[in-house]
Amino acid sequence: MKLMRKSGRLAQRLLNTLGEAATVGTTPRQLDARARRFLEEAGAKSPFLGKRGHGGPPFPAAITVSVNEAVVHGIPSDIPFNNGDVVSLDVGTFLNGFIGDTAGTFGVGEVSPRAERLMRVTKEALFIGIKQATVGNRTGDIGWAIQNHIESHGYGVVKGLVGHGVGRSLWEEPNVPNYGTPGEGVKLKAGMVIAIEPMVNEGTDDVRQLADKWTYVTADGLLSAHYEHTIAILTDGPEILTSDE
Repeated sequence: MKLMRKSGRLAQRLLNTLGEAATVGTTPRQLDARARRFLEEAGAKSPFLGKRGHGGPPFPAAITVSVNEAVVHGIPSDIPFNNGDVVSLDVGTFLNGFIGDTAGTFGVGEVSPRAERLMRVTKEALFIGIKQATVGNRTGDIGWAIQNHIESHGYGVVKGLVGHGVGRSLWEEPNVPNYGTPGEGVKLKAGMVIAIEPMVNEGTDDVRQLADKWTYVTADGLLSAHYEHTIAILTDGPEILTSDE
């Protein structure tokens, strides 16, 4: 667990660094370049770079950058950020044989009140879900808590993309959906490590995949937000491995 904590905290430092750098005129590709330098200097690697999944080619970048209606897995481009953009960054670290995985959504410049509300509710849902990550609970308890909070605010919970186990690989069992029924799903045991990551759409929960076979966008073109932490299930409660401290 000590090694996973180191990797997780490194991932969170990277996310914070990139979030501060997501300013008007900066490009997603510039953030990717900065992430690569950060990881190299830390003696770590990106678990995203070269990753295969979803029937597409190997992922070509060290981070994912999803802008506005993009939900997750956005490939960094050369299109500069504009004032008011909503940017979701998903970053990972592979350090000492273990993965750290975290994500957050950042506003560029001055964002609209509707965007601020979406980001706030999504982040709240993450921490509500984390509270349910206790020994003896089930993944359905986490999913229900997240879904209930999100839908009570009129937003759509993405159901086709879910959280997951984390360890020596990026995507491990069990799946951790952001929806569900209390008391159902995989039972949580001490020592398990999972990524909880609500993906929340301003409108419909439907998404579609772009031709690049990676990027998912909202079906109605409205905004999306995404927050994630890597969580250890311990006997005395959940520990956020991707914490700032």
